[in-house]
Amino acid sequence: MPLHEKKVVAVLPAYNAQKTLQATYDDIPKEWVDEILLVDDCSRDDTVELSRKLGIRTVVHEKNRGYGGNQKTCYHTAMDEMGADIMVMVHPDHQYDPTIIPELVKPLLRGECDAVFGSRMLGGRPIEGGMPKWKYFANLFLTMIENATFYVFLSEYHSGFRAYSRRYLESIDFDANSDDFVFDTEIIAQGVAKRMLIREVPIQTRYFDEASQIGFWRSVRYGLAILKTMVLYKLHKKRIYSHGIFRDPARPHLPATAAVHPR
Repeated sequence: MPLHEKKVVAVLPAYNAQKTLQATYDDIPKEWVDEILLVDDCSRDDTVELSRKLGIRTVVHEKNRGYGGNQKTCYHTAMDEMGADIMVMVHPDHQYDPTIIPELVKPLLRGECDAVFGSRMLGGRPIEGGMPKWKYFANLFLTMIENATFYVFLSEYHSGFRAYSRRYLESIDFDANSDDFVFDTEIIAQGVAKRMLIREVPIQTRYFDEASQIGFWRSVRYGLAILKTMVLYKLHKKRIYSHGIFRDPARPHLPATAAVHPR
């Protein structure tokens, strides 16, 4: 049984995660998570079969929708169908350590903030842990620009290990975001625009062949998309132009659950 009153759902946006899903699942502290949801983005391996074998609630995309599109299904399913109060995104490639989940959810359970991000920069030595140097310095550069744009301070904006409150996700229109990797930056820009409070906890990451990573040139396109998001945020704040990602959400949601459901 979980140790809390708010319902916590671990959401796993999956694509070709068969080789690492078992290890990820085993490391999720079940006493801190009420349910686990895996959304498969049209994998070409046996991710879906393994997920169902493990007893994980599994949703399958008939067509590949991309990383951002996968998250949209994760959050809609968790909130609208499962009654989640807190959603923890765990990449099933086992690059992030799921045993850190309690540290992400505790501040949300106490109502101290609206989202908690894992930070590799706070977690020690990311380069020694295997992060490519070009990715490390690009991360620092983009984080500096994002801090200057948002007038907040985070040590990292590009970690995929995050926990969101229901309040955060219901306050923004994440459906308007990109279906690609820049979704992770757009959802921060939306939250900052709504004055959501974000905290960080230190994490470490693993870099190995099976862990999903984007290559150099796709990272360049990702970086340019982040810079575009910064420009759109500034235009919105100065009331010059408000992009669709900053509109108020219009979708209905089911009420949050107060009861804890056993696994």
